[in-house]
Amino acid sequence: MNTNESDVKTRLLLAAKKLFASQGFEGTTVRQICEAAGGTNVALISYHFGGKENMFAALFDHFFPFNQFAEVDKNLPPMEGVKLVIREVTRFRYSDPELIHIIQHEILLNTSRIEKIQYYVMPIWQSLRHWLEVGRDQGIFEIRSLDFALFSIAGVLLFNRSSDYWQFVISDEPYSLEKTIEELTFFIMNGIMAKQ
Repeated sequence: MNTNESDVKTRLLLAAKKLFASQGFEGTTVRQICEAAGGTNVALISYHFGGKENMFAALFDHFFPFNQFAEVDKNLPPMEGVKLVIREVTRFRYSDPELIHIIQHEILLNTSRIEKIQYYVMPIWQSLRHWLEVGRDQGIFEIRSLDFALFSIAGVLLFNRSSDYWQFVISDEPYSLEKTIEELTFFIMNGIMAKQ
């Protein structure tokens, strides 16, 4: 693929990511993606991706830090492992809020595209479950249900964000990345009663 084709493909992916995040996959047309990508020809989506559904998968191939999460050392001590998950998921949320919004939307609607998302995100959740289980077995964490702990932590990490919906009940200014990591770590570690 030459540089021009690569540039067009990247522009199409960026446009799709932005539109899928704001309008949802179903609410976005191929024509809208092409217009947002600078008026590219609609046929280029078929040429580069084989259609809109494959384009969705290509977003994760292109933008999701799969290797970073898949290659996490499972032999880390449980406390370090849980903190690593908190830090890396939060960093990713800050670095690519559009892709996070797409993930949130697809999870909430339980769409057929969930399988593609699972391929990329499950390694981090499997690692988290492993560290929670080892930490519980070693007496480092006080956890009655691994499933409940995992779902709670994943929910806090994936779905914690300020939106206009909460404007009447929040008082803090938006946190920086480091402050968010610090607050989430404090909350989650206390939730699993980590013995520090």
